[in-house]
Amino acid sequence: MSLKKFTIVALGFMLLFILASCSNGTPEEQIQNHLEEAVTLEEGFEKQQSKITDLEKKEQELYNQIMDLGKDEMDKIKKLAKQAIETVDKRKEAIKKEEESIEQAKEEFTKTKEVVEDLEAKEAKDTAEKMVETMQDRYKAYDNLNKAYKDALKLEKEMYELLSKEDLKQETLTKKIDAINNAYEKVIASNDTFNKHTKEYNEMKRDFYEQVGMDVTYEGDSDEK
Repeated sequence: MSLKKFTIVALGFMLLFILASCSNGTPEEQIQNHLEEAVTLEEGFEKQQSKITDLEKKEQELYNQIMDLGKDEMDKIKKLAKQAIETVDKRKEAIKKEEESIEQAKEEFTKTKEVVEDLEAKEAKDTAEKMVETMQDRYKAYDNLNKAYKDALKLEKEMYELLSKEDLKQETLTKKIDAINNAYEKVIASNDTFNKHTKEYNEMKRDFYEQVGMDVTYEGDSDEK
């Protein structure tokens, strides 16, 4: 019997660039400043993702060790279960920091909406409006992803608490594992939606910069723009 684990893999949100022109306070430059400040504020989110992935791997190893033990080795099971619970708690802490990073980025990005109205070029304005809408959808997707992941963490912690009980019945454990797997299916679906909006936003952002004539170079490009 194994507990199927899934790792959240968010698409790289940052499109690093080098500005070739200086800010002069135009609506285009103001929007750019808010967009890239939001990117900077979201760096904490990226860092926590890496930490969460490492903790998930560690917990998976502990789970496998527990599953290899028999009921006559309860002392070892309890010790490993305690360590696993500690990793769950650490993931909860990382999620909290991740939330803070996203919320700060969201507050900064919201300032973009006010400036979009000042754009004169229709094509750029249309793209900017769609970009704002897509990012708002992305934040909603993150909220759903965040809730789904927290629900999964709660179930995992309950499972390790069950594993520490000497009178645990196989049926009870199986139901809990099924519940966890179902929870992670929701995590995957939410994560797919989040990644989809992230990709769409990055593409619109690139289009916007090109439409307003911003001379930028994106990481991964072979030639400078």
